[in-house]
Parts: sequence; C-alpha cells; structure tokens
Amino acid sequence: MPLYEHVMIARQDLSNTQAEALIEHFGTVLSDNEGKLVDSEYWGVKTMAYKINKNRKGHYALLRSDAPASAIHEMERLMRLHEDVMRVLTIK
Repeated sequence: MPLYEHVMIARQDLSNTQAEALIEHFGTVLSDNEGKLVDSEYWGVKTMAYKINKNRKGHYALLRSDAPASAIHEMERLMRLHEDVMRVLTIK
C-alpha cells in the first residue's frame, strides 16, 4: 500500500485536546477501512496567510498513513464534511 501524507487545518476555537481528538478520530476511520496511521504530528495553532471561513488562525496537523486508496477517499470525504476541518491536503 502506498504512503500518504495529509495536512489538515482545524478551526481556531477548538482546544488542543479537541484538535488531538480529531486526529485520533481520523486515525480510527483509517483503521476501520483496512489502513493504518503511521505517524501523526500536531503542529499547534498557527497564523494563516489569508482568512479561511473568517478565521485567521487554525490548528495544523500532519498525518502519515499507509492505506488503500478506498480508505484514503473515505477519510478525505469525512474530513471535508466535518464542520471543524477547514482545509485538507493529501499527497501520495
């Protein structure tokens, strides 16, 4: 299975524990779809170059995963539907 890297930005009004719980949630989504979360890094609250949804800051996180394409598509779909996630970027 190929390795993927995902960078996500969550809303700034979440607490640190809520942001880390969000990372754990998407890790369980991967494991439910026959993938695994290799590594995750929580980068903290950072200032963005421009506003996204009227937010100037956001919680940044990097996730590295080893999963089939179907699991990646499902996780990306759920990330885009989640109200706390503002942006997602996935690289193979």
